[in-house]
Amino acid sequence: MHKTVAQAVTPLIRATGLGKTFSRRGRRVEALAGVSLAVAPGEFVTVLGPSGCGKSTLLRLLGGLHEVTTGDVTVGGRPPAVARAAKQFGFVPQAPALVPWKTLGDNVRFLSRLHRGGGDHPPMGDEAIDGLLATVGLDSFAGSYPHELSGGMQQRAALVRAFALGAPILLMDEPFAALDEITRADMRYLLLDIWSQRRQTVVFVTHSITEAVTLSDRVLMMAAHPGRIVAEHRIELARPRRPDVEDCEAFHRHVRELRAELRAVRLPAVEAS
Repeated sequence: MHKTVAQAVTPLIRATGLGKTFSRRGRRVEALAGVSLAVAPGEFVTVLGPSGCGKSTLLRLLGGLHEVTTGDVTVGGRPPAVARAAKQFGFVPQAPALVPWKTLGDNVRFLSRLHRGGGDHPPMGDEAIDGLLATVGLDSFAGSYPHELSGGMQQRAALVRAFALGAPILLMDEPFAALDEITRADMRYLLLDIWSQRRQTVVFVTHSITEAVTLSDRVLMMAAHPGRIVAEHRIELARPRRPDVEDCEAFHRHVRELRAELRAVRLPAVEAS
């Protein structure tokens, strides 16, 4: 386990001394304090930690959706808000957030069509999107509406929509949390298949240890009160990764180490309760 975050190449995302304080019912709540990290181009980094440790808040700060209270964030050398205006980000939230009155095909094309002609990275054309729908097994459902689709199908559509934007950075906030375990496992490898073809930079938030090990190049462990990064874990597993990777000893070793680390950061909260 390594206690510092370092990259051998120039980071695409860099945060230094990052802090965020909210005002709630007249009280100031320190959600994050002293968070520093660096994410290289094309890297898949997962933020892991207990509920309430500020993982989602960190993601929103990196994406320019919240203002920073203290510290500094840059994306390609620019402030996150500037990078967001330049269409640098694709967001994948917990809920698919499909527009109910649009078909699946229209849902996955809506944002990419809206963003054509703007930003540094042009979105995919319709033909490429059709190919991506075929890759995730949704090509025959392009004319269906969200209520006609299962939760897993809706989340696959949300993935296609994010990749279709052509943004070089994907910020994913527990996108598979609402799925059953079998569907969730399938979605991990589907995401890896798509990502391996395009190699966008991904920052992925989860509280699932198995998910973190399956997907990541590195895992950043967070603790709470206030939210902060306490450790870095590099995942030494070859790519591409297939489901049988979960049978190997190296996979189980990473899971054991992260489980011990997660237990260590949760114990203070347990003892205080």
